[in-house]
Amino acid sequence: MKKRTLLITTLMALLVVCSYGQSAKKYYKAGGKFFETGKFEDAIQQYSNAIDKEPSNPVFYLARGKAYSSLSMASEAKADFEKTIVFSPKNVEAYVKLGAACNMMGNYDEALRHLNRATGLDKRNKEAYPEKVITLINLQKYDQALKASDTAIIIKDTPSNYYWRGMAYTYLSNDAFAKREFEKSISKDKKYFEPRLALADLMLRTGDSKGALAQCNEIIKNDDRNTAAYVQRSKVYTASFDFPNAINDISTAILIDPDNPEFYLIRGQYYQAFNQHPNAINDFAKSIDLKPDNPDVFFARAESYEKLLDQQSLRKAMDDYKKITELLEFDPKAYKLLQAAQDKLYALNREGEAPEIVVLNPVPANESVEIRGDSNSLLISGKILDESKIKTFTINNEPVTPVEKNGEFEFFSTVNVSGRDKVTLVAVDDYDNQKNITYSLVRTEINPPKVSIVAPYTSDDGQIYLDNNSQTLFIQGKLSDESKIKSIFIDGVYGSYAANELNPSFTASVDINNKNKIIVEAEDIYGNKTSTEFRLNREAAGIAETNPMGKTWVVFIENSDYTTFASLDGPVKDINLMTRALTNYQIHQIIYKKNMTKADMERFFGIELRDQIRSNQVKSLLVWYAGHGKFINEVGYWIPVDARRDDEFTYYSLNTLRGAMETYMNYLTHTLVVTDACESGPSFYSAMRSDLQDRSCDDWQATQSKSSQVFSSAGYELALDNSQFTQTFYNQLVNNPNACIPIETIVRKVSDAHSSANQQKPKFGQITGLRDEGGTFFFIAK
Repeated sequence: MKKRTLLITTLMALLVVCSYGQSAKKYYKAGGKFFETGKFEDAIQQYSNAIDKEPSNPVFYLARGKAYSSLSMASEAKADFEKTIVFSPKNVEAYVKLGAACNMMGNYDEALRHLNRATGLDKRNKEAYPEKVITLINLQKYDQALKASDTAIIIKDTPSNYYWRGMAYTYLSNDAFAKREFEKSISKDKKYFEPRLALADLMLRTGDSKGALAQCNEIIKNDDRNTAAYVQRSKVYTASFDFPNAINDISTAILIDPDNPEFYLIRGQYYQAFNQHPNAINDFAKSIDLKPDNPDVFFARAESYEKLLDQQSLRKAMDDYKKITELLEFDPKAYKLLQAAQDKLYALNREGEAPEIVVLNPVPANESVEIRGDSNSLLISGKILDESKIKTFTINNEPVTPVEKNGEFEFFSTVNVSGRDKVTLVAVDDYDNQKNITYSLVRTEINPPKVSIVAPYTSDDGQIYLDNNSQTLFIQGKLSDESKIKSIFIDGVYGSYAANELNPSFTASVDINNKNKIIVEAEDIYGNKTSTEFRLNREAAGIAETNPMGKTWVVFIENSDYTTFASLDGPVKDINLMTRALTNYQIHQIIYKKNMTKADMERFFGIELRDQIRSNQVKSLLVWYAGHGKFINEVGYWIPVDARRDDEFTYYSLNTLRGAMETYMNYLTHTLVVTDACESGPSFYSAMRSDLQDRSCDDWQATQSKSSQVFSSAGYELALDNSQFTQTFYNQLVNNPNACIPIETIVRKVSDAHSSANQQKPKFGQITGLRDEGGTFFFIAK
């Protein structure tokens, strides 16, 4: 029973195998019928069906590979022949067909390996040697090709083998032997056109145009759709300068095969030679449409564009030459064509304009550029404008490489200018047009800006005196510099200023909540920077805003260290004494000026104090002078520390002071000048008031009406170190029990003290020429 079951199973398996085998052979047979009738696509489908049934049958792969080869599908054919060899390693036909497929793909080295393998397996294979001749010719191994052709003819003297031996002789430049082989091939098959074409080409090269024409005519007689014969005959006509017939023959070839880009190229070249460049350009354009990567066509079209001479055509020629450089950039075999295109492009671009050099930084002015005074290097940038490429560019003879960007050449370089007084830039383009520009180096100053704050008042030691407890501080200041200012920041806040002005004023609002200092940072246009720290002094911030005298300032002038006059100890003592006395009074700000020269005095009273009074909205001002004085020709003088003895011109006239103070009157309500040096003189001082009545600070008219007063000692001599005048003044302030004390009270007490000491009374009165509306100066107690 078991044996019977096994037998049945075996028979069924055999039946299945036979069924598959019969089915595969059926497809294979059908594919063969299609192949014989030239229906290669159908053949491929049937062979593929057979392979599906029997995927390890080498016959099926070989058959399908032949069908692929017939359709010029070389890579697919190659794959099938390789598969054939896998299943049939000694299949000579497969090696030959594989070599032929490699030839079709241009893989000649690989083709030679496979064909050598074929002849190694079968030394008399009639198909291997002719294919090997083709391979060796393409490998430029012409001697070996000739030997292979000899072997091919020995095996079988076919017309094809004589033709290929003739081609081997042709490449060996043996025209006589080549002609003999072509004629032998023709004698064996008069309708075989390839040897006739080769013979026609040989005859044309050797000057037998008539013979060449006869060969072409014979081919066309046998096959009037042979495009190769029309192309060859057109070459024969061209050799005789018969361009119309040459163009007619190529036109016939185009009618037969309208999608062949080579035919349009050839006809375009004929039109070009016949001086019909528009027609040539049209044919080149058609060739490019069909094969856009052929640099020869672009080169030919560019030459025709050049011949048209108009600017638009020349631009198109340049575009074609540029295209060639793109196509051949990485093709070493096409170096000559690439070089020719570049040479043409170079010639078309030729121009005679020198490059234009534009320096952007630093900005030149009047043929010069500025550089920081202590700098040994100059950072210079700009661009070069030119229709051509820049060949060389130097700055002070040092090479710089510009970078092409958007049709311009940008440069950026740091140049060593140590010991130099100029910088020279030289640009040379591809056509040796040269541009030289030279800029003188103007070395700029290296001093940083100086910062001064005008409002609120700021002392020389950098203290800002605040008169209220606001969390925001509005600052007015001034920058002093030899150059324009680039930026200013006050505690990180950008200051507002006129960027185009020298020594500009600036303003800013700064948050000072919980701060005891601010930092001002300024930079000029040459990179000189300064950072100045200012401390915030809030001592006067608590003074009542209801002070009837308004914001009150005191200016102490202390001149003691003289150059030619005797130095003094008294002014220092007097100022210290008065400072202590004023601590109990509502004084918003005390300004100390020590050892002032005449220039200092003129600048301070003429400009600085005026600006500070205006900016800080000061209402009451006391100016106290302690130092030497002079009274000459009814004019009082303060003696600056640099004054020369007996040189009146070097003294500071009180008339000058009065002139300066005239500009304060628009801002001040009360002005009091106290001078313990000499009499002020009639030109500064008006008659003393006849009755020095005590005034009340509750008197609205006394505090709000303008006053311009002066109180001066009456001596005519130089100052003494012990001043009765100052001591009495101090005593009155310190011992005052009231909420305020008017200047009249102090004047009366000082005058009484001088009378008791048998000293001449001080002078008190109105400052001549300044507005006085009957008000007076009060010292308001805290």
